[in-house]
Amino acid sequence: MAARFTHLALPSRNLDATIAWYEAHTPMRAFHRRTDVDAEVAWLAEVVTGIDNPVGLVVVQTFEAREAGVPIPILTPFAHLGFDVDDPAEVDAAAMLGRASGCLHWEPANHPPPVGYLCALTDPDGNVVEFSYGQGL
Repeated sequence: MAARFTHLALPSRNLDATIAWYEAHTPMRAFHRRTDVDAEVAWLAEVVTGIDNPVGLVVVQTFEAREAGVPIPILTPFAHLGFDVDDPAEVDAAAMLGRASGCLHWEPANHPPPVGYLCALTDPDGNVVEFSYGQGL
């Protein structure tokens, strides 16, 4: 099979807030946005030189969810999105920004290999987003 992982889709209760959060706390940027018959959709990805097709995050706010106001978060309490950083100070900076924004989920901590040094934040929909140093893949 020649399949390649391209994206993860998550529900959002407020698409604008979710896009703003990912653009403020991660290297991901919205590169596509559209309104479908029953939802608003945005695609986000990290812009990396030399990579034409990065893995993306698709956030979807259905009109039904907008009216109800509360989609069920699916990446909690342990399931999470993971971002690798180049220096432990970047983990600390992510935690400091998360603390100031009121979204720090896990304080920075060292874990045995292969986990490394990490912290986690929660996005506006309650999904956990990890920032780690020393994990690699």
